[in-house]
Amino acid sequence: MEMMKLSLGPLLYYWPRNDVFDFYKAMAATPVDIVYLGETVCSRRHELRLSDWLSIAARLRDAGKEVVLSTQVLIESGSDVTVLHKMAANNEFMVEANDMGAAHCLSGKGPFVVGPHLNIYNVPTLTWMASLGTKRWVMPLEMSREDLALMQQGRPSDVQTEVFAYGRMPLAFSARCFTARHRNLPKDDCQFSCLAHPNGLMMRTRESEGFLVLNGTQTQSAKVYNLLPELGAMHTMGVDVVRISPQAQHTAEIVQTFHDVLTQQTSPHEAMQTMAQQMPDQACNGYWFGKPGLEQLETL
Repeated sequence: MEMMKLSLGPLLYYWPRNDVFDFYKAMAATPVDIVYLGETVCSRRHELRLSDWLSIAARLRDAGKEVVLSTQVLIESGSDVTVLHKMAANNEFMVEANDMGAAHCLSGKGPFVVGPHLNIYNVPTLTWMASLGTKRWVMPLEMSREDLALMQQGRPSDVQTEVFAYGRMPLAFSARCFTARHRNLPKDDCQFSCLAHPNGLMMRTRESEGFLVLNGTQTQSAKVYNLLPELGAMHTMGVDVVRISPQAQHTAEIVQTFHDVLTQQTSPHEAMQTMAQQMPDQACNGYWFGKPGLEQLETL
């Protein structure tokens, strides 16, 4: 059985243009195998246009990375549809569909990836998606390891499986912008408030505990989903790719740590101790075990 590949998911936060270019320049030197690029959260984020993403994609491809363009999760306007069609029509890079409109747009145009937000929970649905051209699907965030095992037993042989294995979980999307609302600003005049929060805006309970993170139109978990100790189980299950979600600091170190565990250069226990200082919040893994997502079950 081949070693699982490492992927870097799309950048979920809004960073200044130069910071994004510097980030992906650094990622080109890491052992990540697959890089997803594009704006998936909010079309008002205009620091980079599609042409910029394509430029970054070309550089990463030259560095030996497989590049996938990710579509927006919530399509809200005609201009969003135009960008989607342009992305689907590109003849260089595979595309990740993050809504069914994108999947239909990509159908018949070659292989594509089904993102985690399409919520594929059974084999018949995955088989149907494969008939449209799906090459790889990303497991829904809430799916347990038992349900994934069942999917693995029945999935089409030519479809790969990818698991979101590290990062704050993107839980929900809305037509409203919560970051702008926090500043009493309307969405159409948000003043690009997300730029001030490179890891999202923490929302705390009355007891001052981290509860959720606001990221524009996206709501994330406050805790960091971390399935690094489960890499061995995933490999046994036949998972092909594990996904790391970018964060403002230490992404390169996180990628290297995952790679070191995959290549057995370090143990999961040692790796988790190292990562404790690199995560923006505490770890959680509840969904993997069929429990509430914010729980952390000790497995080492």
